[in-house]
Amino acid sequence: MTGADVLLLALGAVAVGSGVLVVATRHLVRAGLYLVLCLGALAGMYLVLTAELVAWVQVLIYVGAVVVLLLFAVMLTRAPIGASDDLDRPGWAAALIGGGTGLGLAALLVDAYRWTAVELPDAGTAERLGDQIFRSWVLPFEVLSVLLLAALVGAIVISRPDIGRPKADQGSDRPRADQRSSEGRSR
Repeated sequence: MTGADVLLLALGAVAVGSGVLVVATRHLVRAGLYLVLCLGALAGMYLVLTAELVAWVQVLIYVGAVVVLLLFAVMLTRAPIGASDDLDRPGWAAALIGGGTGLGLAALLVDAYRWTAVELPDAGTAERLGDQIFRSWVLPFEVLSVLLLAALVGAIVISRPDIGRPKADQGSDRPRADQRSSEGRSR
C-alpha cells in the first residue's frame, strides 16, 4: 500500500464520517459546516487522484457557492438554528435502509471486479474536460442554476410575509383612519 492509498483512505474516512454527521446532527448550521468538511475531503481525494481541475471546481462551486447558498437560505427563511425537536424521528429505519444499500453496492462492486487491478485510462486534460462539460453537459448545468435561483427566490418569498398577501388583508391588522376617529369620538 502506497502513501497515496493511505491518504485516499484517510480522506475517504473523513468524507464518510462528516457525511454521517451531516445527516445525524440536529443543528442546521452544524450540518452545513459538516457538509463543508465532507466536500473538502472529496476535493482532497481529487487532488490525490491528480485531478486538480476537478478538485478546485469542487472547492469553488460546491464549498464556495452551494454551502453559502444553503446557509443564506437558512438565514432568509428564519429557520431555527438550534436543535429541532419537532424534526427528530427514529433513525433505525434510515440506518437499516442505508446500511442495506451500502452492503448491496459493496457486494455488487466486489462481484464485478473480483479484487483485480483495473487499468486506468490516461489522465484527462482541462481542455478535454471543458469540451465535455460545455458540449454534452450544458443543459444539466443550466437546469441546476435555474433550480438554485428558484430556491433562493422562494426563500425570499417565504421569509417576507408581506409579499403575496392580497391588498385587503395587508391593512386588516391595523384599524383604518375612519375607525380610529370614530373610536376616539365614542370615548
